[in-house]
Amino acid sequence: MRLNRSLSQHRISTYDLHVFAAIAEAGSITRGAESTHLSLAAASTRLQKMEHALGTTLVHRSKLGVRLTDAGRTLLRHAGRLERELEILHAEMAAFAHGIRSTVRVLCNTAAMTEYLPPLIGRFLTEHEEVDVDLRELGSQDVLTAMRQEQADIGIVADYVGTDGLCTRLFREDRLVAIIPSTRRPWQKAPARFAELLSHPFVGLPSESGLSRFIQNQAIQHGRGIHYRVRVRSLDAVVSLVADGVGIAIVPETTARRLASPKIDLVPLEDPWSNRKLLLCTASDAAREGPAAAFLDFLSRSAR
Repeated sequence: MRLNRSLSQHRISTYDLHVFAAIAEAGSITRGAESTHLSLAAASTRLQKMEHALGTTLVHRSKLGVRLTDAGRTLLRHAGRLERELEILHAEMAAFAHGIRSTVRVLCNTAAMTEYLPPLIGRFLTEHEEVDVDLRELGSQDVLTAMRQEQADIGIVADYVGTDGLCTRLFREDRLVAIIPSTRRPWQKAPARFAELLSHPFVGLPSESGLSRFIQNQAIQHGRGIHYRVRVRSLDAVVSLVADGVGIAIVPETTARRLASPKIDLVPLEDPWSNRKLLLCTASDAAREGPAAAFLDFLSRSAR
């Protein structure tokens, strides 16, 4: 079937998505048109153009209203996400309208996010009231990928990943240790080998966290899986559950010592990968100016 040229060349706009979301929410093209202050004909035309542009039916029409197809439900999810991102964009632009502001984009692994950065960021932001920090957690390998694509100003990664093409400097020593309930004591001596731990139930962070993925990769090297009794959102919760006797865990040594308890034994690991360094990464060693350079220097001084 040959499409009308104006329909086939239609490019979907954010307003089209807004109208579509209104129609989907109302369950009716008529009510969706009313809520977006369009005529019924105009709303119907926009919906028809979207369907032609995407090459699929978005709604099933009937006398009782409309019902989303699978494609329509998928589009509705994306429409909601895009609207939320636009709201965030408008909020950030409003900050600029009320005065000159800058945002430093930082990507880091789990240890940096939970143990090292929170107090440092607090000090930096207090001293630099015109600066915001956009902080996100990723696995070290994903941080490197994003840094090479210049999606962030500063990255913090563990040194087990290759950092070719990036400028790096030491941020922290980050040793990983095992923690076990003090009532269990399954090892006669320390340090322990990671492979010895894999027969025991674990407590851990969500599977998408950088630390969980790193530990899972180590288990795969031994041809083993990890039995997680439960996964929780924070390292503090992990340590608390270990203290309750739920299972064992692998955590940064700084976390284990910060949350030390008579109910927990800290067991060093003899595996070489457990002795990690955290590195500050930038996309270039060229001289940088502005808040990103100031924050990088601040983090570098904290390492010394």
